[in-house]
Amino acid sequence: MHRAFAPVVAAALLFGLAACSTAQPPAAAKTEGPLEKVRIGVGGINKVIYMPAMLTERLGYFKDEGLEVELSDEQNGVNQENEMLAGHLEGVVGFMDHAYTLQLKGKCVQSVVQFANTPLEKVMLSTKEGTVKSMADLKGKKVGFTSKGSSTNALINSLMGKAGVKESEFTGVAAGAGSTFIASIENGGIAAGMTTPPTSTILTSKGTATTLVDLSTVEATKQALGGLYPASSLYMPCDWIKAHPRESQKLANAFVKTLRFIAGNPAETIAAKMPADYAGNDQKLYVASIKETKDGFTADGVIDPDGARNVVEVLAVGIPEVAAGKGQIDVAKGYTTEFTAKVPKA
Repeated sequence: MHRAFAPVVAAALLFGLAACSTAQPPAAAKTEGPLEKVRIGVGGINKVIYMPAMLTERLGYFKDEGLEVELSDEQNGVNQENEMLAGHLEGVVGFMDHAYTLQLKGKCVQSVVQFANTPLEKVMLSTKEGTVKSMADLKGKKVGFTSKGSSTNALINSLMGKAGVKESEFTGVAAGAGSTFIASIENGGIAAGMTTPPTSTILTSKGTATTLVDLSTVEATKQALGGLYPASSLYMPCDWIKAHPRESQKLANAFVKTLRFIAGNPAETIAAKMPADYAGNDQKLYVASIKETKDGFTADGVIDPDGARNVVEVLAVGIPEVAAGKGQIDVAKGYTTEFTAKVPKA
């Protein structure tokens, strides 16, 4: 595993790939010769919601498919996205909602394998905030998310908007993930914020935060967001996908095998396959984190199309640019099921 490349400057994006309409004709599909190396950035490689990335490597499924895959780690998914657009990565393991925000910037990326049709996130509330009973009660308070422009930023804005609170009526804080997020909650840096297991699990076990909004289960997500919300995925530039059908298919084969492994094994077995340091000093807590999210993963890598439409509706509540350009977004262009449909049956 390698560390992520440094974030690219904005000017580099002008020369990035993945423009939906480009002056250059798309590269012809390469169907012969050696497979190309695939560099995949992960928006937090130790986060349970992105577990399929490292788990696929640990299970040897990339190697089984004849793929050379390099995983890079960056807690800020926006940085990984920028690296991909600049051509330094072939794909990103992150939230597929970026496909729709990027469409409005004239760029085309697609979810190739959908890991989950719910965010697998939770809004955690500091136990010091005894008067807060709903998102509406966070008006005037500091509310955390991973980073500016992140999917958690968009979801927080949307949840607050649905509660009748404008973005100008609360203070959004880039609280990071893991230990930095925990410190923000416990030191009063934020009253509440969105995060994932194992961070949410640690806060709950310590008694320093409770769940205010649960976006980890199907029913809870439907209640909070009005429908499913496909999130964790492998997304890649459309031009790269078209030019690399063999690599795309083999990536789908490997990841779907991993999703089947998650569906068919207990959390203890899954945790034992992951790097020991992902559990920190508490293997039981790490197992509990996997149990929290295990049933939220798909078993086939297929996106819920109604959920994809709901993603755009939810983003429009929290992001003014999406609200203004919603009619320009082609929902079906944000994902492909071409490759998951061809994965050999188990």
